[in-house]
Order: sequence, then C-alpha cells, then structure tokens
Amino acid sequence: MKNVLITGGAGFIGSNFIRHLLESELELQVVNLDALTYAGSLDNLRNLPRPDHYTFIQGDIVDQELVEDILRNHDIDTLVHFAAESHVDRSILGPAAFVRTNIQGTFSLLEAARKVWIEEKKNSIEPARFHHVSTDEVYGSLSKEDPAFTETTPYMPNSPYAASKAASDHLVRAYGHTYNLPITISNCSNNYGPNQFPEKLIPLMILNALEGKPLPVYGDGRQIRDWLYVGDHCTALMSILKNGQLGQTYNIGGGNQPTNLMLVEQICTILDERLPDSPYQPHADLIEFVADRPGHDRRYAMDYTKIQTKLGWSPSESIQSGLKRTVEWYLENDAWLGKIRERPTLKDWLSKNYSDRGRKT
Repeated sequence: MKNVLITGGAGFIGSNFIRHLLESELELQVVNLDALTYAGSLDNLRNLPRPDHYTFIQGDIVDQELVEDILRNHDIDTLVHFAAESHVDRSILGPAAFVRTNIQGTFSLLEAARKVWIEEKKNSIEPARFHHVSTDEVYGSLSKEDPAFTETTPYMPNSPYAASKAASDHLVRAYGHTYNLPITISNCSNNYGPNQFPEKLIPLMILNALEGKPLPVYGDGRQIRDWLYVGDHCTALMSILKNGQLGQTYNIGGGNQPTNLMLVEQICTILDERLPDSPYQPHADLIEFVADRPGHDRRYAMDYTKIQTKLGWSPSESIQSGLKRTVEWYLENDAWLGKIRERPTLKDWLSKNYSDRGRKT
C-alpha cells in the first residue's frame, strides 16, 4: 500500500480515515476524490498531518474517465471506496441520487480499476486492492430475539438507501469473482464521532440541545442500533487493508445495543454534566417524539467475530466513552459547527424533515 485513492474523503468517515492514514507511520501518498456535495466539506480536512503526502481532486466517481486518469497518473495501488449517498430519510424522499451515486458510481470505479489494473496492468509497484465500505442495513431488520448479523446473513434491504448499497456490494463481489479484481468488502454499523454532518442522529441531538431546540425521536424511540466510533472503524479498515483476505467480507461493529431513546438520554446526561450552567437543563426535557420514519427497521446488531478472530481487531471505545469524546469534539469546534449551521441544505432539510411531521401523540 503505497498510493491510496480515497473516494468521498471530504465526508465524515472518509475524512477521518484520511487523517488516520496520514497519522500512521506508513510511507504512502493519499489522493482524495470527492464531489463536495452537501455533506462533504474541506473543513473536515483542515490541518492534516504530512500535507505533502496528500492530494485533493474534486470530481464525481461516476466519471469513469477521470477515475482511470487518477489511477494511472498517481499509480494507485489501493482504492478505498467511501463515497455514497448515505441518509435513509433522503433516500425515501429522493431515491434517484442514491441509485446514481451508490450503484452507477461504484460500477464506474470497478470498471476503471478493471481497465487500469487488469487490462493495462498499471499496478506494478504494489499488489492492488479495491476495498468497498458498506453498511449493516443491507441485511434488513432484526427482531429482539434474532441473532446478530454475520457475513453470511442473507441480504434483505428495506430502504432505497439500503437497496442501493446492497446492489453495490453485489457488483463488487461479482467483479472479484468474474474478473479476479482484488476486492474486499466491509459492512459496518452506525458510525459516530468528529465531523459528522448534523442530519444524522447523534450530531443532530448535540446541535439541537446546545441551541435549546427539540430533540426529535422517531416513533417510540425503541429502535435498536449498534454504534461504532469512527476511530475504531478506521483501525478496522486498516486491519483489512493490511491483512484481509481477498474476496472476503468483514462485519465491523461497536458491540453495543442501546435503543435510540437511551442513546439520546445518554447525550443529554453528558451535556448536563459538561454544561451545568446551560439554560436548557435538564436537556432530556427537550426530547420530543415525532411520527416514525416509513418502513423504519426495528433492530440492527453486528457480529464481528470474523474480523476479531481472523485479523485481531476489536473496538476500543465503549458507547459511553465514544459519546463523551464526540460531545467534547463538538463543544470544542464552534467554527466548524458555525459553518455547518449556515448551510442552506441543512436548514432546509431539518425544516422539511421535522417541522412537517408533527409531534407524536
């Protein structure tokens, strides 16, 4: 791994992974290809270590010719594919963008890699690898009694977002089988941590609580998710890139099962402790139940035994320690939050997504 292409590196997980790569002792060059859509921001990449080892290229992953040029010109041997439309609610309101980016974009990347790495044999320095970052949502929903998702759980996506990611997973696996493209896939649970765009649950709750706004919780709040601190996700990906077996899929999880309501209450408790003089104490009083999301999956749970036993990876953050680190980061990064708050896309989204739903009675 000498020359790494990251797609979607100005987004939440991608920017954290770029920072993780550049903080490592590895001698490598990192190229970041990002279209800078609403959730991507170059502010996520301020003050990178070793900036001379980093190159940013603004562009669309659907542009196969551009991707081919990057693979050739930068002698890319490792491609880590984060770029995606990723918010379930947005996929329900407008699925076309998810089909374009998540399916067509992944196809373009695969075709570019096949042409440059296999047909043209341009990866002469290092063995090549195409790593595809996916989600636990491809597996569908679990009941309270069901065992956690494993790598062999049948796919049963329930939202347009999940279906588009499932399709991209299948494409990646097919290119590995049919064309011998050197691929690996990871399916992770819900990520949280620094730089996450505040349409997602945890940063939305933090931002709203700081401003004394309602904390909207879907339905009865008893939906269950597995939560993965983004730093732990980065170390898991490094383990796969270094030692993961080609053609294999690895589930990555945080090893916890709080309900959404419990999670929001934990955030409120941390803010109560951290901001004792806040006029919005206790912050839990801001919680409001809103009409549930259509087709809302009830429970996700990840069994990460495979990556733990095969590659020696386990999460280092508990949900309690990870939430404290996350809240602290948002409290310490007013400038980043200020810029995000002023984005019309976020204001419009929050207004449409919550104001029109009404409160749940």
